[in-house]
Amino acid sequence: MLVPAVLWGLSIPVTKYGLQSVPPLTLTAMRFAVAVVLLFLCSVGKPALGLNALPHAAALGVLGIGVGQVSQAFGIKGTTASVGTIISATIPIFVVVFAALRLGQRVTGRQQLGLLAAFLGIGLVALGREQGAGSVLSSGVAGALWMLVSAFAIAFYYVWSVELTRKYDTIAVAAWSTLFGFLALLPWCAWEMSQTSVHVTAGALGAAVYLGTAVSVIGLFLWLYILKTVSAPVAASVQYLQPVFGIAAAAAMFGDRLGLLFGAGVVLILTGLAFAVAARGKADEAVPHE
Repeated sequence: MLVPAVLWGLSIPVTKYGLQSVPPLTLTAMRFAVAVVLLFLCSVGKPALGLNALPHAAALGVLGIGVGQVSQAFGIKGTTASVGTIISATIPIFVVVFAALRLGQRVTGRQQLGLLAAFLGIGLVALGREQGAGSVLSSGVAGALWMLVSAFAIAFYYVWSVELTRKYDTIAVAAWSTLFGFLALLPWCAWEMSQTSVHVTAGALGAAVYLGTAVSVIGLFLWLYILKTVSAPVAASVQYLQPVFGIAAAAAMFGDRLGLLFGAGVVLILTGLAFAVAARGKADEAVPHE
């Protein structure tokens, strides 16, 4: 559960780094070109996806990549890495809500308290940075809105993925949905490349490989397994560590300075995680294990 938090925490600073030389749609296409190849290699010898499931996989891919990941790339382009990481931390909140609505998972009072404490901790982490170019108020409003759209779409993508993987093989769902999302992205990427001069550097290529391998493949498989093993509130609570890793990485990569409240926010996040995870026994009763 900690591994996806680390991998995804680093994803936004790495994306910001890649966007320094490659525009958003192109970087996203490069990322998922890597992911598609790896996912279909992993699907060799696994059960195939039925024809009746392909429309669902296509819609899932368009939502997750065409909406979620593209809007995230535009959001990161229009804001700082630290602020983008903070906003992306709302994904677990949406996951819990969607899981309660679509998967019937119950959220206990203690878990609600833990999630609230962790979310307040994120606020302290956001405030616990010295004023400057990376502050929330100085960050682009449009970029922040793109990040919120991304968080909403990605959260629904994760929960919908769990619904499909209860009927079909996890790797097959991931591979085909990623392929459809990648194909839907290609025309827009071609348009962007016709409008913008693209120079693929080694840094941009490295960012795409990391995002495609660590985030889109390894992180996705771990996350889907976690969501099928424990309740959404427990899984989501650990993801509140993501902004801690992300902001620390942003500070190291881009010089974002951290203030005294940063440490207090981390403590509050960890306290919230303790509350949420301690209540897992009751919440897991509502989770169908496979």
